[in-house]
Order: sequence, then C-alpha cells, then structure tokens
Amino acid sequence: MGALRKTSSDTGTTTAVTSLSLMDSGPVILPMNPAQNITAFSPARGLSNGHLQTLLGSFIPSRPTLLGTTQRKLRLPDDDFLVLHDDRPTVWEREDHVVLLLHGLAGCHNSGYMVRTSSKLQAKGIRTFRMDHRGCGAGSQLAKSPYHAGRIDDLDAAIRMIERLCPGSPISVVGYSISGNLVLRYLGEYAQRVPMSVFRAVAVCPPIDLNHCVRALQRSSLGERYDWYFTRSLLQHVVSGPMWRDDVPLALMKRLPRRLYDFDDVFTAPACGYDSAEHYYAMASSKPVISDIRVHTTILASKDDPLVCASPLADVRLPVNVRLHLTDHGGHLGFVGKKGVDPDRRWMDWRVIEWLLE
Repeated sequence: MGALRKTSSDTGTTTAVTSLSLMDSGPVILPMNPAQNITAFSPARGLSNGHLQTLLGSFIPSRPTLLGTTQRKLRLPDDDFLVLHDDRPTVWEREDHVVLLLHGLAGCHNSGYMVRTSSKLQAKGIRTFRMDHRGCGAGSQLAKSPYHAGRIDDLDAAIRMIERLCPGSPISVVGYSISGNLVLRYLGEYAQRVPMSVFRAVAVCPPIDLNHCVRALQRSSLGERYDWYFTRSLLQHVVSGPMWRDDVPLALMKRLPRRLYDFDDVFTAPACGYDSAEHYYAMASSKPVISDIRVHTTILASKDDPLVCASPLADVRLPVNVRLHLTDHGGHLGFVGKKGVDPDRRWMDWRVIEWLLE
C-alpha cells in the first residue's frame, strides 16, 4: 500500500498533555500519537479577520477540473439515495488508500474544498469519493428525506459501499463543518461497529454542540446574517425538490423562518423523527461521544470561526487517539495562508492531506 507511506519523518518524542485549553494555538499532541512538525497557520496579509477568511476562502477561484469522475448512486434502506463521485487516479491499485470526503451545510460534491482536496489527493495516487448527502448536488431530485448532522447510518452505508468497490483498501474519512460533526458522531456512537477498514478521520470546523453553535449565531448582527443566509438556502432547497412535505409545521407557516433553529424546529426535526430542534440537536451532537472514538482522528478548528463557535471543544475529554489542532485565525473553512508556505495558499487542504497520509 505505497499510498500510505509517511511524507515526513518523525523528529521528536511525544509529550503527555493532561488538559486542553482554547488558549493553545498550536497542535495538541496526545500520548501514543506520532510526533509532528505541523506548519503553523499564518493568514495571508490583510486576512487575519475570521469573516474575511470565511468569505474569501469560499469565493477565491481555485476549483481545479477533475477528469474521469464516475458517479455512483447508493440506495439506502429507506429507498432514498446518496451519490458518490469516484475520482480514481490511473496509478491507483487494488488495496491502495481511499478517502471519503463529506461536504458542509448547503454544500455538495462540487464545493471548492471538496474538489481541491480530491485533486491534491489524486496527484498523490489516492482514490477519493466525494459524497453528496441526501438531496444535495447530483442527488438533488433523488431523496425524499433531508440530510442532517446525525445521519450516521448514511455515512456507514457509504463506507460499506466503498468497501465493496475497494476490497482490502484502508478508508479515511474527512468531514467538513456539519459533516465534521457527523463523522465524529459516527465514530463515537458506532465505536464498537466501525468497520476495520476505517483507517483515519479528520473533522474540519465541526459544530460538536449544535444547540450552542446555532444559538451563538444570534448574538451578533453578522452572525444573524449567516443564520439567514443558510436558512434561506435550505428553504429554497426544500421547496424546489421532492423533500417538501405537507405534514410538517413548515407547510402551515405564513411567515417563513429566518433562523436555522426555527427551520430545524419546523422542518428538519419533524421530517426526521425528532420531537423538536432541541431533541434533534441533543441526539445528533458529537460532543457527548467523542471520548468513545477509537479511530485515529484529528480535529481542526479556529478560534475566530464566525459560524462554528470553538468554545465547546474546551471541555471535551479527548482519548489518546484524537488530536485537536486549534488555530488563532482561519475563519470557517477558510485558512487562506501566506505565499511560499505550501504549494498554494490553501493551508487547510495541505494539513488535511498530511494528517491522512502520516
């Protein structure tokens, strides 16, 4: 499995860390983990603001073209569908490394971070699968039930499908934003039944306490704008596709919700079998189960993330196989760095790849 070779050598020894603090801006290296020389994140000139990092990280053109992608539909037990986009390098061979990428809220397989990371992994001979959650991207007209932060059975089904397509291959999983929470929830709640093929995991900017993160958006005017933007995107997504339902409270509302909490309360929760938004958040948040994770996992978060508050990470008891890398800057899925540090300015992409291939 040549694709699993280390890309850098170990140069030191690990030191036990007895407590975690949000004041730690460097990588948190826990016992039993290999020593690392992680390149610190230095924001590009003029981009030390979390909002700028978030916006420019999303809108700066940097979406390479992926050739030869194979689209694979996965039928779920409830007859809904996921779509996996299979990017296989010509040099990839049976039993080589495979990476499954999962997008964030209102994203899809074609989101910039998904395409960039897949392209960079392809260049290293790694086969990737970019997954469209229910009703997203290529599956926008296929699913009747919405995806959400706790659809761990969907993730399990995707991993099982990749096992069938790539027998003998180690499988790593990367979840961005809401999917970062999904990955952590899956690894913790299913700790006893996660397939042996699951090799490593990375969660980028995960909202591990959904209630806390959604409420935090309402504490500032800019947070309220993000809140409304995502709520409007989700409403448009629901109204224009087969997920619309006449039997949920949203169908009876004269005034559409303007906040994610309200949207989840009148649509996501009742459409997915939860009693309320509070019930959904409690059942889907990964914070209570992170301590049960057994797979080698890295969590990347930023203190100035304007969408996902990092403070819930402060009091999480991390097992020895889970590391937290918390930066001062970076925004939400931004991490646009200085020139000359990496082959391009996308610091997040290169660190994710390092963690997958170490």
